[in-house]
Amino acid sequence: MPELPDLEVFARNLEKHFKNQRLQELEVKVAKKLNVTIPELKAAIQGQELKQVLREGKTLQLNFENGAVLGLHLMLHGELQLLEPDQQVKHQIISLRFSSGDGFVLTDFQKAATPTLNPKASDVPDALAEEMNLDYFFSLLSKRRTPIKTVLMDQKSLRGIGNTYADEILWQAGISPFSIARAIPDAKVKALHKAIGTVLNKEVLQIEKKLGGAIFGEIHDFLKIHRADLTRSPGGAEIKIKAIGGRKAYFTDEQQLYE
Repeated sequence: MPELPDLEVFARNLEKHFKNQRLQELEVKVAKKLNVTIPELKAAIQGQELKQVLREGKTLQLNFENGAVLGLHLMLHGELQLLEPDQQVKHQIISLRFSSGDGFVLTDFQKAATPTLNPKASDVPDALAEEMNLDYFFSLLSKRRTPIKTVLMDQKSLRGIGNTYADEILWQAGISPFSIARAIPDAKVKALHKAIGTVLNKEVLQIEKKLGGAIFGEIHDFLKIHRADLTRSPGGAEIKIKAIGGRKAYFTDEQQLYE
């Protein structure tokens, strides 16, 4: 599943490919999760110029000149693919073709990927937003008696961080994923808050360089902990794997446990 850095790069590349182009043709193959009818969606965005593509949490948002927004959530197995003129693709959810003749498609063999017209704005801070400041982060952790990794991945508290980067961030901060959130001392909370921005922004730049103009591809080359092919961290410690809430946590003894 693509995570925040991947989605940030996809958004930037979609904008590079299609900004200021007019949406000529919209095709919806799977509408079961669409929040409006297909005619309503076409009436809202077909014929409109694409002005901006943003990432909000784990959703890509295409902003059109009339103010309409198309949200695309890839879910677990969704993929984006650039389209050549007249190209047909299997497992299509929705496709968009622009005035250049090119376009892109969202596919998902599980049919779970979700298009949404004008998704509701969230009052939960994005992991890289200004609103996710140190005051908010202190307040969030002080209320939680659950493992810190669970808190970082809770999209109702903090949007955008998934399983992989929760492990990377916690390793960078030197905090065990099993630490109880409210037990983490202030100095380490500050270190964790800093690590969120440092790890995610660095990954965005590295993935952007590696992907070029592509709009799909999960790059794991730069991960330091959460990789099945690694046995030791950059510091030489053994990488351990243990489940938290049904998800695998990758960690080492370099990370302090706070209970």
